[in-house]
Amino acid sequence: MSDGYITFTIKEEKGIALIAHDNEKPKLIAWCRENQASLEKHRLYGTGTTARMITDATGLSIRAFNSGPLGGDQQIGAKIVEGQIDLVIFFSDPLTAQPHDPDVKALMRIAQVYDIPMAINKATADFMIQSALMDTQYDHEVIDFKKNVEDRAGTL
Repeated sequence: MSDGYITFTIKEEKGIALIAHDNEKPKLIAWCRENQASLEKHRLYGTGTTARMITDATGLSIRAFNSGPLGGDQQIGAKIVEGQIDLVIFFSDPLTAQPHDPDVKALMRIAQVYDIPMAINKATADFMIQSALMDTQYDHEVIDFKKNVEDRAGTL
């Protein structure tokens, strides 16, 4: 890539965020059951209710944050910035208005800024979990934020 980018490395063991809107929680739980052997190889994170329901149904160990409407989506976004979460599986409900939609959009934006894979439905999650990259190291280019800030500060 061009100047102004740096290389980030996603390691073999990935930090995976598991999130679902209420109507989609049963689908995500079923997906986690189907992919339990793969998920067990990675560090799992989730928003409050979703994490608890997946753990209860599968026995997977998931670090739970707050519920999405109570800041959990923002906590997941912070962990992306800190380099702890490498991909996001978010079964969103496109047919129901969500009171915390701005938080969801902020999470999607931060995933895009940090070039983090994000599945918003089962089909995309299936492609991600079955990818040859899932259990290998992956280098990707991300904007060099420090240089970007320095350049902007120099022009103001």
